[in-house]
Amino acid sequence: EHKLRVIAPDVGGGFGSKIFLYSEETALVHASRQIGRPVKWTAERSESFLSDAHGRDHVTEAELALDAQGNFTGLRVRTTANLGAYLSTFASCVPTILYATLLAGQYRTPAIHAEVTAVFTHTAPVDAYRGAGRPEATYVVERLVETAARELGLSPVELRRRNFIRQFPYTTPVGLTYDVGDYDATLNGVLELADLAGYPARKAVSEARGLKRGIGTSCYIEACGLAPSHLAGQLGARAGLFESALVRVHPTGKVSVFTGSHSHGQGHETSFAQLVAGRLGIPVEDVDIVHGDTGRIPFGMGTYGSRSLAVGGTAIVKAVDKIIAKGKKIAAHLMEAADADIEFENGEFKVKGTDKKQPFGAIALTAYVPHNYPLDKLEPGLNENAFYDPTNFTYPSGSYVCEVEVDPETGRTTVDKFVAVDDFGNIVNPMIVAGQVHGGIAQGLGQAMLEGAVYDDGSGQLLNGSYMDYTMPRADDLPSFTVDHTVTPCTHNPLGVKGCGEAGAIGSPPAFINALTDALGVKDIAMPATAEKVWRVANKIA
Repeated sequence: EHKLRVIAPDVGGGFGSKIFLYSEETALVHASRQIGRPVKWTAERSESFLSDAHGRDHVTEAELALDAQGNFTGLRVRTTANLGAYLSTFASCVPTILYATLLAGQYRTPAIHAEVTAVFTHTAPVDAYRGAGRPEATYVVERLVETAARELGLSPVELRRRNFIRQFPYTTPVGLTYDVGDYDATLNGVLELADLAGYPARKAVSEARGLKRGIGTSCYIEACGLAPSHLAGQLGARAGLFESALVRVHPTGKVSVFTGSHSHGQGHETSFAQLVAGRLGIPVEDVDIVHGDTGRIPFGMGTYGSRSLAVGGTAIVKAVDKIIAKGKKIAAHLMEAADADIEFENGEFKVKGTDKKQPFGAIALTAYVPHNYPLDKLEPGLNENAFYDPTNFTYPSGSYVCEVEVDPETGRTTVDKFVAVDDFGNIVNPMIVAGQVHGGIAQGLGQAMLEGAVYDDGSGQLLNGSYMDYTMPRADDLPSFTVDHTVTPCTHNPLGVKGCGEAGAIGSPPAFINALTDALGVKDIAMPATAEKVWRVANKIA
């Protein structure tokens, strides 16, 4: 491994599909060694449809038991999960450990039983796609809760409130321990922004135009920040799930950060630089983020599972804290004070109770020009390395409300309003977080409304040959989303962050289908709820 160098520049994201080991990659390396020259290969779109990993293919039967007061007493889930024709990297992990462990949702359900049967079929391999198991679990739970409320004649919001977890830490019957959360806060926030009081009037206007209107709610939780190495070992993984960072302070006081978390458009270059700049009290432009090159970074486990800030960012902060600790010793020597009397604040090392201080840049220069330096105690230079292995998952959560309008004559469903309030813990860059939520909701609504890999019943031939016949959502398919957040800081990483990359794709499909079934007055409609499918249901055509 140490003889192999991998350089991955701005290759763009894949929402999971680039994680896996594809046969072409191995073949290309072999070909390059045989001819002694670089080899470039570009797939045609039709090849990608046929061979890239697909996502989310479950058939599930589920039952929810409640007592006379509407308290959940038990949940039973039986899922058949398609793995495709060949086993991919995380194929067996997604419908098991990343799915069944999330079936508690936000609720105090004392008994949960999940049975998953994984099957091989004739399809492309099925593996992790944005959310990886957590969207599937949230969909089961939130469709059940909404259905139960309707059948019992209760408000879906009230039924959720009755069963929310409110005491933390909380250990679920399916093996996870939620460290912190405030599910009432996100639900209260989304209900206020969704203007439920105005819904009857909006529904009346739709009906006057011959249209059907429905509203649906979804309350999700996910497990992010993948996660303790000891758990990975128990599951049979041949790798740890830690992250590493090297922070190099230059003689000029400028800083280079070498991280194993790779950015594919998530904005690591901005967020990580903000972290370091804020910690050291230096300008953001003085921080350079280096990633995507195994010849330069110390070690890295990558970017997936909304782990970059919680795991990669924590490794960076741990290295920065080592820089500050060494800087205090250098400053103490320069200012003839005890190490314990040195404080670091706003980019300056100060002696407590005095006006003596040294800027960060001066300490950096001293480390590399050690004319006046405690050489008996410290090595020159100002580089520090750190590893971070999390002790638990992080648990982002949120509440979503979707409002749809359906034209029975065409089956066209319009998402009229979509509101999301999430709890991602502490937030470093609100703009990046909002962008992640927007993108996630768009993908989730695409899954719920439009997207599906269609195979011929007779021969098993994939019929989606290009994006001409695979319907990704476009701008005019979606409204302007309203997004907001609450904050309960994560208790087990020093940043208090939880992760935001997959939330929108997790919470949006059940919110949409709950709204659609409300509009149509039916119990269920399978995803994707295409216009033809909706038209048949609306007009009672088999």
